[in-house]
Amino acid sequence: MDKIQGIITYINGPVIKAKNMEMFKMREMVTVGEKRLIGEIISIDGDIGTVQVYEETTGLKIGEKIDSTGKPLSVKLGPGIIGNIFDGIQRPLNFIYEKSGGFISEGIGLASIDLTKKWDVTVLVKEGDTVKEGSVFATVKETPLITHKLMIPPGINGKIVYAEKNGTYDLEEVLLKIDDGKTVHDIKMYQEWPVRTPRPVKERMPIEKPLITGQRVIDTFFPVAKGGTAAIPGGFGTGKTMTQHQLAKWSDADIIVYIGCGERGNEMTEVLEDFPKLIDPNSNLPLMNRTILIANTSNMPVAAREASIYTGITIAEYFRDMGYNVAIMADSTSRWAEALREISGRLEEMPAEEGYPAYLPSRLAEFYERAGYVTTLGDDEASVTIIGAVSPAGGDFSEPVTQNTKRFVGAFLGLDKKLAYARHYPAINWLSSYSGYLASLNSWYRNNVSEDMMNLRGEMLRVLQEESKLLEIVKLVGEDVLPDEQRLILEIAKLIKIGYLQQNAYHKDDTYVPLNKQYRMLKVIKLFYEHANEVIKKGIPISKIKSSQLYNDILKMKYSIPNDYKDEFDNFENQIITYFDSLIEAYEG
Repeated sequence: MDKIQGIITYINGPVIKAKNMEMFKMREMVTVGEKRLIGEIISIDGDIGTVQVYEETTGLKIGEKIDSTGKPLSVKLGPGIIGNIFDGIQRPLNFIYEKSGGFISEGIGLASIDLTKKWDVTVLVKEGDTVKEGSVFATVKETPLITHKLMIPPGINGKIVYAEKNGTYDLEEVLLKIDDGKTVHDIKMYQEWPVRTPRPVKERMPIEKPLITGQRVIDTFFPVAKGGTAAIPGGFGTGKTMTQHQLAKWSDADIIVYIGCGERGNEMTEVLEDFPKLIDPNSNLPLMNRTILIANTSNMPVAAREASIYTGITIAEYFRDMGYNVAIMADSTSRWAEALREISGRLEEMPAEEGYPAYLPSRLAEFYERAGYVTTLGDDEASVTIIGAVSPAGGDFSEPVTQNTKRFVGAFLGLDKKLAYARHYPAINWLSSYSGYLASLNSWYRNNVSEDMMNLRGEMLRVLQEESKLLEIVKLVGEDVLPDEQRLILEIAKLIKIGYLQQNAYHKDDTYVPLNKQYRMLKVIKLFYEHANEVIKKGIPISKIKSSQLYNDILKMKYSIPNDYKDEFDNFENQIITYFDSLIEAYEG
């Protein structure tokens, strides 16, 4: 049979058209031209096919050939992923650097994980055993923190007719042969999976647990659920990348997949330099032992940027299927949407709002709906949580990417330019942000933190909302004309904002705060508010409260009370009661 080949007839950046394409399939991966550039078929009309190319097309000529690979754009999933740094189509950047230096040269091919590296394998099954899809048949200690579980690929069930013993193998060696009654399947250490197809699960479970991040404004005020979705929108300089770095460092996910899709090179360089130096707080080992980085900067091929989030989510689903809780940081989906816009423009499609393609909402939905808390094919409970940064131009949240993202995410953590310029980090605006997970997480907080945790959060949020209204009056007539009860609200709001919501990523005790300490801090502020309110009703001037040492101590308690506190909060609460009792006694006396 003759080899299937198309012939290039038109080139427009990463988009090319070719004839003789009627035998190709939609979403098939192809090689383009003499340099064998990697591409993917995105439309077929008669014998004319359109291909988006994931590499630079400079030097490509009309008349060159397009060859079929017979499979969709896929990634190899096996040992060697954790701790690695890939480009948007899972080519290791270390391998690319060794082969072509500081720039990605064309025609490197679809390199992925190292198939020749030897791994120590512990085989858990034997000949004669019956296995099903998703079953773990062997394990590999991939890093000191992660045990890589080798699974039977989806769709394969049957009896083992051949099994290797424990030993050292590379990824291409056959470890098992499984007879399903029709075919004998060779099972290796890796699977291949098309990136645009979600991996199957047994059941999607209700969301009931929070992703603990150690960031007070998130954990207490706007929690993100394990298996949930969140957006972090903000203009330039508001701290999107910094917030995602904090979540990557401190969230209680087992594995972090960090996707830099289209950010500036210096931001990804910072990630690549910082992450290998970071120490995982739970194990005191490098954080890279449980992190995967996908770097696709703004000067890399635009089509590969579009593929990068699918590569990342597929890798995340693979580790979820092993029973791990995985968190994805996508930075930023706006740059990814811009890649969609550029490709759509080159395809001469009818644009929708602000030039974005009309299918932008459905593409965003396809991405975010791959998050979830699930029962895997192997009967484990596991999750994929997606946290996507959004970069609206000028911080305008009314633009299409932010508005469409808002439709599909459960938590919206809006960053505020004024807070960021005032050096208030995380610059999450408590008035424009929200979490849709409060109702589903309420019982978890009651059982694991405190019965009144969510009520306390609601009371403090009401203080901040009341402060917002009062500030409008203050702008007009000044603070001095307000009664002391309302001036107290302004002071308590200051305690909440500076003493609680503002967090120092570079302070050893403040960069990560356990939930119990978050609750006790908020309880101290509430106790202070209640007693201050009482003394003001008795006619004691607010200046006595505002100028007290106790007020300043509460502002600084995030630094003064360690995370492994014992009696410090009890002492603090006693000091509050004693101080206000003495204030009333002195006034009445």
